[in-house]
Amino acid sequence: MVMTNFESKALKQTFQTILFGTLGGAGGGAPGAGSDMAAAHSNLPKTTDTGDIRVPKASGANARTVAEIVTKGAALKDKPVLVRGKVVKYNPGIMGKNWIHLRDGSGSAADGTNDILATSTNAAKAGDVVTVAGVVRTEKDFGSGYSYKVLIEDATLQQ
Repeated sequence: MVMTNFESKALKQTFQTILFGTLGGAGGGAPGAGSDMAAAHSNLPKTTDTGDIRVPKASGANARTVAEIVTKGAALKDKPVLVRGKVVKYNPGIMGKNWIHLRDGSGSAADGTNDILATSTNAAKAGDVVTVAGVVRTEKDFGSGYSYKVLIEDATLQQ
């Protein structure tokens, strides 16, 4: 994966281009080899078990529920959507973006249609109810087990 204009807060430097990937060779597939993204993020909060969530659907031309976006991801690929939901997980500053999981009460936990990930430069916090406008992307693989069949990228948030 290629990232441009990556700002490292730790190094206080912006890198014009950074490449992320898996090294080939004898050690590439060995357990514990390479970067373990799950271990690196183990201190980040898990999805909040918020019980019964009921958030009214957003209004507008591209308004969808979480379940609609997840189940119709292929048809919505590369199209703008608008969704209103409760932030159940928020991870800031990962790969230059904030990672926001939303639920609106639609869909099912059993088949994974009740939660959608949106990436944004806007900030939020768990418990906020927000309206997200962004573009649906499908089959995104960020490596180290972080892959998503459907997500919303380049999102903007409104409280």
